[in-house]
Amino acid sequence: MSRRQRAAVAQDDLQPVVLGGDIGAYSIARTFHEAYGVRAVVVSTVSTGLVRHSRILHNVVEPGLEDPATLVATLRRIAAEHAGRRLVLLGSADWLVRLVVESREQLEDLYTIPYVPRATLDKVTDKELFGELCREHGLGHPTTVVHDVQGGGTPDVSGLRFPVIAKAADTAAYHAIEFAGKKKVHTVGSPQELADLLGRVRASGYQGGFVIQDYIPGDDSGMRILTCYSDRSGTVRFAAFGHVLLEEHTPGALGNPAGIVTREEHALVAQATRLLEALGWTGYANFDLKHDPRDGSTVFFELNPRLGRSNFYITAGGRNTAELYVREHVQGLDPLPPGAATQLVEPHLYTVLPRWLLRRYVADPTMRARVRSLGRSRRATNPLWYRAETDPRRIAYLCLAQLNQVRKYARHYPVGEARLAAYRPEGAA
Repeated sequence: MSRRQRAAVAQDDLQPVVLGGDIGAYSIARTFHEAYGVRAVVVSTVSTGLVRHSRILHNVVEPGLEDPATLVATLRRIAAEHAGRRLVLLGSADWLVRLVVESREQLEDLYTIPYVPRATLDKVTDKELFGELCREHGLGHPTTVVHDVQGGGTPDVSGLRFPVIAKAADTAAYHAIEFAGKKKVHTVGSPQELADLLGRVRASGYQGGFVIQDYIPGDDSGMRILTCYSDRSGTVRFAAFGHVLLEEHTPGALGNPAGIVTREEHALVAQATRLLEALGWTGYANFDLKHDPRDGSTVFFELNPRLGRSNFYITAGGRNTAELYVREHVQGLDPLPPGAATQLVEPHLYTVLPRWLLRRYVADPTMRARVRSLGRSRRATNPLWYRAETDPRRIAYLCLAQLNQVRKYARHYPVGEARLAAYRPEGAA
């Protein structure tokens, strides 16, 4: 597979620096190692099992990473330790990308920072503004109400039917607060539940808006993922579309894809292209979408201004994500090698779960057969299992972590619950 090949043009003095300690950060480090044979510096607030004992990266732990002054000091120290190398700085979460963008003037003398300006970032990370952009450019978007949490009062949800989806409009600000029952995305069954949730959010000190949104029926297999890369001129050059099979269901990771099958998709890529090129977007943009079984449409939920947590689905599918960054921003070349496809075409399975566990949750027999077939034909990838990782302590951790996935799904999303979601009658709450 092409994902196992080195980049078309070598870059021996490259030094990637990745902020975050989650699977997204590890996946980015792996793409650089596969393409260029370099060990990324991964900076995290704590030492996590996902990056601990890795032989393809060097982990730096900085508990105060959320403080801009600490962030800048840490990154400038790392740059001094790698003097003479071409430094590329990336973040694995929205709040980390925002910190980098807001600190750009203090870092760009040392680092290549391939992110959009702050004004563009603000437009797409505010979920109310994103909804307006979708309407303006003809993209499907769920019916949405945005409530001012600190302003109090009761949101007008008369145009919505419960259950509804509720989530923070400002994900970076939401990351910084805690409250009982906090989730990335809340499914709320009644106005009373909504009032209780908003009260807890208000008491936490969260200052942003809270999005209350139409609930699109169907299970996780209705979700879609789309990642686009735009060059410095703002032209979309590459897209990778995926059919999500199953999401994670622990509260802290709720909604992140746990299984994806890539496929070609033209209509939705054209819609995303229209939006991104109107914005003058540059670099990667990651969209969350869902197919609506009620009318056959697909709606765009949000745009993440970075490679997503499950970004390795792209590299696994045949296009190394690091190479586009390096070719354009470090080597001054066209982001795609000559003759490279502008979309992922061949199906490939990405999963962070044991494949047998994933198949248990895939209700559609045709898709379940495809998952089995992709596994048998070695067109399946778990980003954490990498032949370059030979430390026995890491291998032991990964074995235990895979077993723990069984326990987590049994606790947070039993198969019976998944089956009910998959076969819920149309129009049912």
